Amino acid sequence: MQDRDMIPCRFLQLAASLLLLGLPWWHAMGNDRLTGKGFASRSEVIAKEAMVATSQPLATQVALDILKKGGNAIDAAIAANAAIGLMEPTGNGIGGDLFAIVWDAQSQQLYGLNASGRSPRSLTMEVFRERGLDVIPKFGPLPVTVPGCVDGWFALHEKFGKLPMSTLLEPAIRYAETGFPVSEVIADAWASGAKVFQDYAGFAETFLPEGRAPRKGELFRNPGLAKTLRALSESGRDAFYRGDIARTMADFVQREGGFLSYEDLSEHRSTWVDPVSANYRGYDVWELPPNGQGIAALQILNVLEGYDLAKAGFGSADHLHWFVEAKKLAFEDRAKFYADPDFHRLPVEELISKPYADERRQLIDPHQAAKRYAAGNPALEEGDTIYLTVADKDRNMVSLIQSNYRGFGSGLCPDGLGFCLQDRGELFDLREGRFNSYAPNKRPFHTIIPAFVTKDGKPFMSFGVMGGATQPQGHAQIIINMIDFGMNLQEAGDAPRVVHTGSSSPTGDEMIDGGTVNLESGFAYEAIRTLLERGHRVGYARGIYGGYQAICYDAEQDIYYGASEVRKDGQAAGY
Repeated sequence: MQDRDMIPCRFLQLAASLLLLGLPWWHAMGNDRLTGKGFASRSEVIAKEAMVATSQPLATQVALDILKKGGNAIDAAIAANAAIGLMEPTGNGIGGDLFAIVWDAQSQQLYGLNASGRSPRSLTMEVFRERGLDVIPKFGPLPVTVPGCVDGWFALHEKFGKLPMSTLLEPAIRYAETGFPVSEVIADAWASGAKVFQDYAGFAETFLPEGRAPRKGELFRNPGLAKTLRALSESGRDAFYRGDIARTMADFVQREGGFLSYEDLSEHRSTWVDPVSANYRGYDVWELPPNGQGIAALQILNVLEGYDLAKAGFGSADHLHWFVEAKKLAFEDRAKFYADPDFHRLPVEELISKPYADERRQLIDPHQAAKRYAAGNPALEEGDTIYLTVADKDRNMVSLIQSNYRGFGSGLCPDGLGFCLQDRGELFDLREGRFNSYAPNKRPFHTIIPAFVTKDGKPFMSFGVMGGATQPQGHAQIIINMIDFGMNLQEAGDAPRVVHTGSSSPTGDEMIDGGTVNLESGFAYEAIRTLLERGHRVGYARGIYGGYQAICYDAEQDIYYGASEVRKDGQAAGY
């Protein structure tokens, strides 16, 4: 066995040798790759027939199995999502919501699905006033909204599915009954979540066997979830929204002091929506319209298109400065305008237009960070989360994201059902007269966003980045990494990220003192020093940089590329 005490010495010898050769010391840290960028974790996965990328390797294998049984990309995505709901309850589950973008090869069109739930009808603004609340609590019964995930599965399946739902749910049911080994990143998040949620009703019974979170490599079983999924497999979506499961959820929430009712559940339906796009240097980037935040990525890209990022170079002070200022502008609009379109006429087309981006870009000082920006005034013309993506042999592709919000969600686990209810209602604004102000039977502002890219009207890439407000920032960075900086699919996700925090949230105040530029390790000190000189507050925060999966279709070679980056336990695999 190698003497561990010799490793530092050998490293120093190697570093010294590199310095003598005129090379920086960090070449000793694994930056001696044969190909690709030094920060890349691995090469891309390449396959001919099909590709899957998820945040949990076992879920990736579930999706591949479904594809090999004759299922299509949508079937495989549903099966993978069911499995991840079991295996990564720290970010998603059937108590949460779902959004998806589907490329249908037969019609050569994109379809968008908004499967987010609404607030309880009996919960009014007066209830919050009577309780002296000026923000909705993070956890517990008050932020609970109708879980939309299950209806999302069945909506996707009804429109595009091939195999029976019983076949798609069987792998997750089997793993729930017999157990699966918990992976490393998920185990860490589970342990952190246990400290927050252990005293909430039903949580310990569901997620803390032996009174603690399962550790890396330990088998975890969830018989309650197996039973719930079996009911869906046998009786369809109505088993969740109109049967005993719905009654159990409603009775449980009301017992805990909440307002979710059987009627709220029974009347829920998902909504098919048209994705919206902005062209970035010849590539059409597609997002879903609000109540999600996807168009923030389009607004950022529209502003950045006015700068020569390729000339500035990845990680340069100009690259980072331009990006952060573009993000600040977009997020001020996000705080003002993004909400449920059933309650307000939203200026979506105006917000993502090129003239509006040109106007907003003029506000950016190239040499000084802004302490704050005002939201724009576009003319309104009348007229923590999981992400997965699957592509099949027929060239169908699906971009799917699903979440509880705040890890395990509300922390409330209805009796014996095996999952937590989400806490998306926290993102409503309790101030009157705003687009996202709370109202009964309203969808809250949403952070989870799938993305898609087409080139000349044909599918190019399906991708997503997890992590709250990180998501639109991550989407924009993936695009510029590939288009401006020439990175491949894997490198674009592994590259160090910048995440700006502190600007307006839909429930918070305007940006104060410019916020903080959080830089993941890997950026040069010279760039950081220049940012400081320009007035940016530069910092670092653990765990906010997201997670990424992607599939790229090479039409010329008729093959897929897959990527899953190192911040999660995930895997890209194909055949």
